[in-house]
Amino acid sequence: MKKLSIALITIPILLLSTMACNRSKAADAENNSDTSETSKSDSIEKKSVLTLDTLDYNKRMVAMSNNDTTGRWPVKAPYPLPGAILPYNRIIAYYGNLYSTRMGILGEIPRKEMLAKLQGEVDKWQAADPTVKAIPALHYIAVTAQGAPGKDNMHRMRMPFKQIDTIIKWAKPINALVFVDIQVGHSTVKAEVAQFEQYLSMPNVHLGIDPEFSMKGGERPGSKIGHFTAADINDAIDILADIVRKNKLTPKVLVVHRFTQGMVKNYKDIKIVPEVQVVMDMDGFGSKVLKRSTYLRYIYKEPVHFTGFKLFYKNDNKNDWTMYTPEELMKFTPKPIYIQYQ
Repeated sequence: MKKLSIALITIPILLLSTMACNRSKAADAENNSDTSETSKSDSIEKKSVLTLDTLDYNKRMVAMSNNDTTGRWPVKAPYPLPGAILPYNRIIAYYGNLYSTRMGILGEIPRKEMLAKLQGEVDKWQAADPTVKAIPALHYIAVTAQGAPGKDNMHRMRMPFKQIDTIIKWAKPINALVFVDIQVGHSTVKAEVAQFEQYLSMPNVHLGIDPEFSMKGGERPGSKIGHFTAADINDAIDILADIVRKNKLTPKVLVVHRFTQGMVKNYKDIKIVPEVQVVMDMDGFGSKVLKRSTYLRYIYKEPVHFTGFKLFYKNDNKNDWTMYTPEELMKFTPKPIYIQYQ
């Protein structure tokens, strides 16, 4: 059974949970923070793409499935709108929060050092698979679960928008995608995602949601592993699809973290629409054997759309463990198309 812990750091007035990175999460069982105005420019230029080459798309999806013979992969789904990021690119993301050095590499080390290190990882992935373009991303935890209930009794804290503005500013010089990530606590996916519509309306901003801290029974976040139902995930898909249609955008990417069977319920009812590309991200740290087993049981055997894999610089490199290399992960079926470093 996975052991959970809550570690809090003090910021002015509010407490920020560092549960997302400092918890004992087995696979199964001084930073530069600019205070810029809300950015109206985007780090990925909008390109006018009128058509989708379905033959090329199909070929890439089959290649991503790594010759799976079970019929699970590639997933049978509607074609995306033209201009889709996946499967044409592999997203290499750095995850974290600017208030904490313990929630991930994004926030742990100074900006210039972090961006250079991220680019180094992008280069490694490009070398491991020259057939798919590797692109950088900054995956920012915009809503953090809290052990304390807070003023509205929701056990979650929303980060100030100026932090998202800073991440967008950092992303622009390296042409990176930006993800806002949400831990709902006692709130809902619908309520929290709605807070970020102004950002999700930008072409280069995408979404991550974390079922681990969705406490539907009223428990304190961190006391047990939470879950999302397909309906929760579909709420995020509906909001993103509506944003895409209203703003005439290319498809959004939705990352859903998962490292246990119970974290995602009714996966077959998760809907796939042309406006949203869903990534089931294999979260959790541990030995290579344990992480591969988790990927096979919960990601490979329960296909949704695309797959991701999370790597921990510290927790995957202890107890005689070593972190997976890009070359090793390229042998997985299917090949993960989203890679997150914490």
